[in-house]
Amino acid sequence: QVQLVESGGGLVQAGGSLRLSCAASGRTFSIYAMAWFRQAPGKEREFVAAISGSGSGTYYADSVKGRFTISRDNAKNTLYLQMNSLKPEDTATYYCAGSLSVRTRAREYSYWGQGTQVTVPS
Repeated sequence: QVQLVESGGGLVQAGGSLRLSCAASGRTFSIYAMAWFRQAPGKEREFVAAISGSGSGTYYADSVKGRFTISRDNAKNTLYLQMNSLKPEDTATYYCAGSLSVRTRAREYSYWGQGTQVTVPS
């Protein structure tokens, strides 16, 4: 079992930056691939980025490639998402998720946080 708690969301102007964090419970954090998903009102949850358990492999949605960076600190049981050059279309609730292998589909992740809101006004 892994429990996940996101933080770091907020309101930021277009072009600004935010760093999201996801704190994980348990001593087996490093065995889990982790990911960030987001969901805007009225839309389906969409993949943002994923990272392997060791941190050696990272994967991004085309919409955030070059602007967002996913990373993890296994010693601190924490996942991060550095978001730069934010756009109004990045507005959504952001969720961290855990799985035993790297996936890009939400239904393949077993563990989820409660979400943190990111708002980029137009």
